[in-house]
Amino acid sequence: YLDWNRTWHSENPDLTQCFQNTVLVWLPCLYLWLCAPIYVLYLKSHNRGYICMTHLNKAKTAVGFLLWIVCWADVFYSFWEKSQDGGGCSPYTQAPVFLVSPTMLGITMLLATLLTQYERLKGVQSSGVMLNFWLVAILCATVTFRSKIIQAIREVRPLTVCMFRYTTFYTYYTLLLVSLVLSAIPDQPPLFSQASRDANPCPEIGASFLSRISFWWITGLMITGYKRPLEQKDLWCLNSEDRSQRVVPQLMLYSPKKAPRGERKDGQPIEESEILITNISQKSAEPSLFWALCLTFGPYFLISSLYKIIQDILMFVGPEILRLLIQFVNDSNAPSWQGYFYTALLFVCTCFQTLILQKYFHVCFTTGMRLRTAIVGAVYRKALVISNAARRTSTVGEIVNLMSVDAQRFMDLITYINMIWSAPLQVVLALYFLWQNLGPSVLAGVAVMVLMVPINAVIAMKTKTYQVAQMKSKDNRIKLMNELLNGIKVLKLYAWEVAFKDKVSAIRESELQVLKKAAYLGAVSTFTWVALSTFAVYVMIDERNVLDAQKAFVSLALFNILRFPLNMLPMVISSMVQASVSMKRLRVFLSHEELQEDSVDFLSLSASVSLCFYSFVPPSLCRLSVRIPDGSLVAVVGHVGSGKSSLLSALLGEMEKLEGSVSVRGSVAYVPQQAWIQNATLKDNIMFGQERKESWYHRVVEACALLPDLEILPAGDGTEIGEKGVNLSGGQKQRVSLARAVYCDCAVYLLDDPLSAVDAHVGKHIFENVIGPQGVLKDRTRVLVTHGLSYLPQADLILVMVEGEITEMGSYLELMGRDGAFAEFLRTYANKEQEDDDSGEMCYLHDVRDEGHLTPACLSLHLSVFLCLSVCLSLYMSISLSSNSTLAAAVRVDGDVIGKKAKNAEVGKLTEADKANTGRVKLSVFWEYMKAIGVALSVISLILFFSHHFASLFSNYWLSLWTDDPVVNGTQPSREMRLGVYGALGLSQGIAVFCYSIAVSIGGILASRYLHQSMLHNVLRAPMSFFERTPSGNLVNRFAKETDTIDSVIPSIIKMFMGSMFNVVGSCVVILIATPLVAIIIPPLGLLYFFVQRFYVSSSRQLKRLESVSRSPVYTHFNETLLGTSVIRAFGEQERFIRESDGRVDHNQKAYYPSIVANRWLAVRLEFVGNCIVMFAALFAVMARESLSPGIMGLSISYALQVTSLTWLVRMSSDLETNIVAVERVKEYDDTEKEAEWRHDPSSLPHGWPTAGNIDIRGFGLRYREDQELAIRDITVAIQGGEKVGIVGRTGAGKSSLTLGLFRIIEACEGEIQIDGVNIATLGLHELRSRITIIPQDPVLFSGSLRMNLDPFDGYSDEEVWRALELAHLKSFVSGLPDKLKHECSEGGENLSLGQRQLVCLARALLRKTKILVLDEATAAVDLETDNLIQSTIRTQFDDCTVLTIAHRLNTIMDYTRVLVLDKGEMAEFDSPSALISKRGIFYKMAKDSGLV
Repeated sequence: YLDWNRTWHSENPDLTQCFQNTVLVWLPCLYLWLCAPIYVLYLKSHNRGYICMTHLNKAKTAVGFLLWIVCWADVFYSFWEKSQDGGGCSPYTQAPVFLVSPTMLGITMLLATLLTQYERLKGVQSSGVMLNFWLVAILCATVTFRSKIIQAIREVRPLTVCMFRYTTFYTYYTLLLVSLVLSAIPDQPPLFSQASRDANPCPEIGASFLSRISFWWITGLMITGYKRPLEQKDLWCLNSEDRSQRVVPQLMLYSPKKAPRGERKDGQPIEESEILITNISQKSAEPSLFWALCLTFGPYFLISSLYKIIQDILMFVGPEILRLLIQFVNDSNAPSWQGYFYTALLFVCTCFQTLILQKYFHVCFTTGMRLRTAIVGAVYRKALVISNAARRTSTVGEIVNLMSVDAQRFMDLITYINMIWSAPLQVVLALYFLWQNLGPSVLAGVAVMVLMVPINAVIAMKTKTYQVAQMKSKDNRIKLMNELLNGIKVLKLYAWEVAFKDKVSAIRESELQVLKKAAYLGAVSTFTWVALSTFAVYVMIDERNVLDAQKAFVSLALFNILRFPLNMLPMVISSMVQASVSMKRLRVFLSHEELQEDSVDFLSLSASVSLCFYSFVPPSLCRLSVRIPDGSLVAVVGHVGSGKSSLLSALLGEMEKLEGSVSVRGSVAYVPQQAWIQNATLKDNIMFGQERKESWYHRVVEACALLPDLEILPAGDGTEIGEKGVNLSGGQKQRVSLARAVYCDCAVYLLDDPLSAVDAHVGKHIFENVIGPQGVLKDRTRVLVTHGLSYLPQADLILVMVEGEITEMGSYLELMGRDGAFAEFLRTYANKEQEDDDSGEMCYLHDVRDEGHLTPACLSLHLSVFLCLSVCLSLYMSISLSSNSTLAAAVRVDGDVIGKKAKNAEVGKLTEADKANTGRVKLSVFWEYMKAIGVALSVISLILFFSHHFASLFSNYWLSLWTDDPVVNGTQPSREMRLGVYGALGLSQGIAVFCYSIAVSIGGILASRYLHQSMLHNVLRAPMSFFERTPSGNLVNRFAKETDTIDSVIPSIIKMFMGSMFNVVGSCVVILIATPLVAIIIPPLGLLYFFVQRFYVSSSRQLKRLESVSRSPVYTHFNETLLGTSVIRAFGEQERFIRESDGRVDHNQKAYYPSIVANRWLAVRLEFVGNCIVMFAALFAVMARESLSPGIMGLSISYALQVTSLTWLVRMSSDLETNIVAVERVKEYDDTEKEAEWRHDPSSLPHGWPTAGNIDIRGFGLRYREDQELAIRDITVAIQGGEKVGIVGRTGAGKSSLTLGLFRIIEACEGEIQIDGVNIATLGLHELRSRITIIPQDPVLFSGSLRMNLDPFDGYSDEEVWRALELAHLKSFVSGLPDKLKHECSEGGENLSLGQRQLVCLARALLRKTKILVLDEATAAVDLETDNLIQSTIRTQFDDCTVLTIAHRLNTIMDYTRVLVLDKGEMAEFDSPSALISKRGIFYKMAKDSGLV
């Protein structure tokens, strides 16, 4: 059966005939019969649709049948032979094996043919199982083939050669080759496959098996990327199994408790969006997320484990073959083919190991990608159903971090998770082989390792606590940045940038302190002296123990293998620690309580609303009982904070119900008090996902008084609206919000004070045309919260609310008749309201921002009560209408206005998408990073690196000299000296490693601090226009993801890169010293290496940039959704928003997936080159075995085995290049335009300036953008200190432009403004802005204490703060709070009502008490009583100050000293109100319209 003399100990080896006819024939058969059942089951469950019969398939089938026929021919021939009675061929052909083997082979070939057909029916384009079968069959047949040729040559008598068998065998061999080639070619795609539906399908699906395992299929994309920078359009569609719609539901499916399937408002069953990992009590929630993840991603984990086991076992083949090679060199009698055989075996095993390892990584990374998709999807879906109380516990910053940082932590873990069992397995295997080699001395090394375990465990535990602390700081920082960016205008007006910069910096500093501690801990865990201790003990315990080449270098190769799991374990542990922290954060968020699905019964059919015995947590509403009939108009009135908005929230089901019931019949539309505007076109904002109904759309836009706005907007309703509606005024936002609700055409309308932000006349128009008895919504049920008393007589029912209860209800006449609190309230304010009603500026477009980029300079609108409307567009067309024409007719200037196409498609664009840079990362970026670290520290790190690697190299060379020492009387004479030097080198290595770990980490932290600080400073110095153009998602991305990369990723990559680089250089040096012949091979391989690396990096870098750019929109959309959840839920649009979010995530993964495949592509090619180096090192060593000492050969090959770290080097160099992009993106903001200096040193200002408050404006003009006309021009006004000046004018007249010029938010183009004789253009911005005060239109608060919101610099005493609160009528409210001044305001001040926020802004002004006060009259959100108080406070407290008021209501400025009337950006009139009225100019007209004259 086996003859060793013939097979092994021979110069020309061969296998016995018996072995060839049994084992070599049965092996492929056994493989196929074992694989077939599992494979068939797999195909059954993975049906991809069937493939039509092609020529390829016909050929495969034909060859299969031919093979079957050939095998049967052999069987029949054997029968025929038997019947010939021993005639013809050699005597032993009578053996039964000649019947059994061909029969088995024949049946197997039939099975193979049938499997090929079954694959076709199941849509398999290329099969690995079949390819491997043909490969095994051909390898086995090749041995027989060679043997048969040798036999034929040796046979002297040709008669003994059986011609028939030879012919059938050669035919069989040829057909096998054909089959192998055919199975390597992929078939056409199945019918109706995903690929045929996608615009740009991923080539992976149709790639052949060989292309898939070598990742050849991505080469096309790489070539494109090499020729030119990749763009979004080059990327393929995601495979269907990687898309959100497939992945997220899988995770949802396994979550143990699902939200009950309810009915949606429109009676449809609730979609998967609302079925979420729901409010489970904390105890049962413990396993839920973990198990959900395990069940969803477990199968992938098992597949990757299988690959990992195979790879781990293959790792130990290298050292074993090295042992055999050294043995071969030592044994001069061994036949030379054995050396070549070992070399070939080494090459094949390392190549196989490469393919398996890359396949393993591919599975891991793809799983990680799906996991991230699933987590982002789950967080998004949860955010849509979370209750308001729970929502307050998680800030926007935290939730965005769940999506960005925590999802990333999971992705990182997936790659390492198998190391948890794989590392111990590798350690055990390595120790087993070491024991074989060195005996019990290995225990010394084990002892060192065991000692390191508890130390590493302690380090891991400490790292975990640091991790939690760092995440907490990061959350707080991102949350603060978010608010800072949202309220940037207010920060600039108040000159508060420095205070907030310091707040962010303080949080950042604590974050960096934690990072520094973690770095010290990490450096401690780098000590390992396993090899040193083992060799020392081995040599010392017994004089007879000789360290020869075989022992030393095989052990060294094993120690190198051992080093990997030992180094990885701390990384894996820390990665698991980070993931467990993230898991906990995710679990907490996903198990937050959700809105009660049953708090409101939504019935279909006709609309009516009823509430009874309702109370809430905290009981902001109680004892309510009301029934609203169909189609009625209900007004809800009450003071600020009386629970009006809460009542609407209760109807929407947004509050927690304690008792009672609420039912709403029909669909609901909701207009919130603060309009929520999406970053989309105006049209999309109004249509909000509904289909376009042209005539209805026109009617809605007209009724909501939006037509004139559309004229002003650069691209009509196609104009892009910035984030949070930055390029619309408050009133426009509110009208768009109202139009959205009206367009939806629902049964019940809940309107939360939509008329407060608009002018009296616009309010009247909207009431008449939309809300009132004659409006578009006249047949609908309307619940209107309002402060406007003039609308009350038209309401069918009025609810009066006091402290969360309805105190009175009834019609207007009933309530007046009762003469209760309501009647009393009305009598006090009716007169005031009467004035107000007629006083409002007549242009109902008052609140279109007069900013140049919206208003064509020549546009002006005059609209009086008599409605003479003249529109001067760029065409200067003017239209006059007779005095009695109605408002509706007046605005119907032209239906074309709506779709007005901008002459240039780009005109309507506002925000700039994140751009991806192209080409190589410039060296200047690396230099910037080095400068940020500090050049001295960089140089020291380099020297430490060099000394560590030099010591390592020299110690191994020393070892090779030691092993070649002659053995005298069974011992080596100079071993103490050898050991001493070896030990010293080992110690110096350890110290160098420790020092450079610390040096690099500290350098990284210094760089982080510097880069973050300079970015923060540059962003805060940017002018307002920068924030209007740049989506906050881009900025948050820089402060979150890119900063995280600079903090934690780049330093570790630099460490690994330097390590790999020195390793590779060292290896090449050693191999060259040992076998100089390799010098022929290394340069071409080096060139190939360099080419592959450059080829790869050009694509990889660009993919990384595309991925980074497509990440911002995910967060931007998420941010937007969080701000508008109540609106989205009210309209029942969750499904559409989930689809949008999924689409954006998939768009992001489209760039990520090719980048992970590109990594595998690179690894396969580079490791192949590395394997070639190993092969050549071994080959030349075999060739030169006479002249080579075993020590040097061992050194050479053990280093060659490490050359695969070349891959690591290229990976690290490209990772360094792709991650350094973070530095590039952070530095981008260095070059943005900046505002003027904040302060001048030394300050030229006199102390206490301005003392009088004189304002002298001379020939002043400004424009919004370079390419635009002047927004205001040639304004010359002198205002004396203490004067009260009103500023009035039509929309777009330039009122707010003047105030922006005064604060230098926009710099002057001509003329100057002097305050107390000082030209403000010569001052630092903070010197100016901190000395004049504004009460802005939008009250903005920041999260933090109430005191911080009033006085962020802590410049005033508590008494002064309380005094300001008292004057702002907030004292009773604040003293009623449990924490008084320390009361925490939530994000954006959401836990105060809008009116209270307005009063806080007044308190800020009272506290600063500067000589100049600017009022952007913003008392719209306050009820009349409070409005009165504010006006009287301003009159008394700012008596000696200069007050400038932009007036929307003329009655507030009728008692002012003078009034400035602006028209078309120029000064029209300037005098006292009485003088202006007697002049009978523009002001007189306005006053007459308002009924004031």
